[in-house]
Amino acid sequence: MPLSMNREVFITCAVTGSGGTQDRSPHVPRSPEQIAKSAIDAAKAGAAIVHCHVRDPESGKPSRDPKLYREVTERVRDSATDVVLNLTAGMGGDMVFGPVESPLPLNPAGTDMGGATNRMEHVVDCLPEICTLDCGTMNFAEADYVMTNTPGMLRAMGRMMTEAGVKPEIEAFDTGHLWFAKELVKEGVLAPNALVQLCMGVPWGAPNDLNTFMAMVNAVPSDWNWSAFSLGRDQMAYAAAAVLAGGNVRVGLEDNLWLGKGQLATNAQLVERAVTIIENMGARIITPAEVRARLGLTKRAPRAR
Repeated sequence: MPLSMNREVFITCAVTGSGGTQDRSPHVPRSPEQIAKSAIDAAKAGAAIVHCHVRDPESGKPSRDPKLYREVTERVRDSATDVVLNLTAGMGGDMVFGPVESPLPLNPAGTDMGGATNRMEHVVDCLPEICTLDCGTMNFAEADYVMTNTPGMLRAMGRMMTEAGVKPEIEAFDTGHLWFAKELVKEGVLAPNALVQLCMGVPWGAPNDLNTFMAMVNAVPSDWNWSAFSLGRDQMAYAAAAVLAGGNVRVGLEDNLWLGKGQLATNAQLVERAVTIIENMGARIITPAEVRARLGLTKRAPRAR
């Protein structure tokens, strides 16, 4: 098929994630202050959207504490730097099974299961423009860990996002996730002008080869907006591939810690590298205001208390 390059590109920076990277780089932000500062620095470097998780400020371990999300939101909103805020709603569906001959009861050390309202509490409070909707269940990297998102849970969370006026970003880790996302639009759970993040190379979802990538791209409806990323050293290659295939770009420390061999990156440096690649391809980086206009987003303050 002929290429349909995107010449008006927005960049998302995934600031910190929920993986065990906090002790692998001093640049992975932990506290709300550090996360907000790194997000603002990424925005100054050219990111129109910042995708944020939160972590325990002391240990750096992933957290779902609504107070931490509130602090990040307020610090970003109170800054002089404009950026579209995208909060994760992907946590709270973690199941870690026991040994293969006795998988139940679940291992409490890694299991974290919440109901739909619980998983959406920080989104409804903080009112970001965007939040994520991991659109399926999958075996996720570690041997006995399953990322759990049932059809009923996704329908409930999708309705809550729509009712709150927060745009879901569909996280598609495989082709079946896109299939179900289209069903959610068909059912009226999600609005027709959907937003998708194609997540490539995450074990054990869609591998990051170009044939699979183009199968994912071709499964996205033509009137939807989409971005893509891959992990580690393939991050910047996928920035170029996404633009060539007609999409937008995600980079950041959630997906990759390195700027080059032996050189740990900051979020701002990863964004700057992506800006250079995109502009050298002849495309333009669009602003947060232009992203809001394209995606139909409204910037709001958190709910009053």
